[in-house]
Amino acid sequence: MSESKGVLQGFREFLMRGNVIELAVAVVVGAAFTNIVNAVVKGVINPIVGALGSQNLDNYKACLTTCHTDKKTGAFTDGIYVLWGSVLSSALTFLITAGVVYFLMILPMNKWKERQAARKPVDNNPLAPTEVELLTEIRDALIAQRTTSAAPVPSSTSGTIGTQKTQTQR
Repeated sequence: MSESKGVLQGFREFLMRGNVIELAVAVVVGAAFTNIVNAVVKGVINPIVGALGSQNLDNYKACLTTCHTDKKTGAFTDGIYVLWGSVLSSALTFLITAGVVYFLMILPMNKWKERQAARKPVDNNPLAPTEVELLTEIRDALIAQRTTSAAPVPSSTSGTIGTQKTQTQR
């Protein structure tokens, strides 16, 4: 029973993180926005492309092998054909969606974040040295210690240990 509380508690914490909620909002907004973009592609882009041929981009096909068409419907009955019109329509939908999301949502949000960051006071405290800088200082100190003393200098801990051993042996 306690494991289920732990799992449920962990799941609740996962759901309450800001990223998951932002993702859910983005999915809902994206789904609603996709309908708008699809309407623009079908109502504006397809007729412009249709000025060159058929208004429905799904009708644009290319035959790779010997294809036979039905004389009444104009559809291919056999052979291998590529539906490049539907791919073009999907690519246009994607590009329009990505462009609008970037220019109407991402770009303004980034500008707003930059302005918020510019308003924050600058922290004048010096940055802590990095691990590499600390290791470089230690290396330089060891090299300097080696060059200044030719004979090994006993450290303070070895002298203390030696004193303790002689006192316990008496």
